[in-house]
Amino acid sequence: MTRLLSRKLTQYGLVLALVLVVSFALPRLAPGDPVTYLLGPEEAAALSPADRDRVAGQFGLDAPLPAQFVDYVGGVLSGDLGTSVRYGAPVAEVLLDRLPWTLLLVGGAGLLAAALALWAAVAGARRPGARDTDILGGVLLLSAIPPFFLGMLLLAVVSAELGLLPAYGASSAEGGLLGLDVLERLLLPLVTLTVTTTAVIYLIARTSLLTELSQGYVRFARAKGVGERAILRSHVLRNALLPIVTVFMVSFGDVLGGAVVIETVFAYPGLGSAIYEGVLARDFPLLQGALLLVAVAVIAANALADALYATIDPRVRRTGEVPA
Repeated sequence: MTRLLSRKLTQYGLVLALVLVVSFALPRLAPGDPVTYLLGPEEAAALSPADRDRVAGQFGLDAPLPAQFVDYVGGVLSGDLGTSVRYGAPVAEVLLDRLPWTLLLVGGAGLLAAALALWAAVAGARRPGARDTDILGGVLLLSAIPPFFLGMLLLAVVSAELGLLPAYGASSAEGGLLGLDVLERLLLPLVTLTVTTTAVIYLIARTSLLTELSQGYVRFARAKGVGERAILRSHVLRNALLPIVTVFMVSFGDVLGGAVVIETVFAYPGLGSAIYEGVLARDFPLLQGALLLVAVAVIAANALADALYATIDPRVRRTGEVPA
């Protein structure tokens, strides 16, 4: 077990080092720069190189790229992610203001998607045949709808046409995550993200359950007269959980990626909309910090999955290895 933990920590360290490089390089590979955003194309073009460097220097962007990268890594280690070009405030402060809203949206959508996927997989496994096929077809049909299209459709019908829910934002009151207005504004993006996330978890859960139901111990339990519900609850579900937990944690990155599009559609003030605003403003410090935070969240989700393996499957505790 110690060897497995050491190997995992090494892997996470290497991934985090790669994330630092990618989060630094990606914003700078896109056309445009923060100075052009701040002053406008014509004014920026009229600046002398010295004046351009002076404006860029306010955000630590006037040094050569290797020096900027060293400063960036040093800032990350000390908790200083720089100053946002768009907001003129510390990046860490901007991201911390946005983080609770994204956690509310992504956490709620992830839990709902997992619950719906597991319920649908169990319902199909209990009655294989036409019912299972209908559920599979319905889930695949929903998964084929692009998130932005589903979001725009809900906005047009539920908000614009019927006027049932607010069309944008996260709260009509200042501060706080509690309140009826928060729930009302959360519902549409939550439904959109849940629907577009459920399919991949369902497919793995269905496959895992059907695989376990074909095992010899299930046939033996049936021969002893054990009911199907008891077999599923007491035997099959626990043995099928390992790949389900794996895909749930791995899909956390996909949920965060989907949140970028959905938060933009609904003008929801989370990390996704911050990334979108950072791209428009060529806000290198904000993009670096947001991409790093998202990557760390995905790494943490995978680390949690590794920690849960030993609880779910005793073979991990005995051998220190995740079974294939």
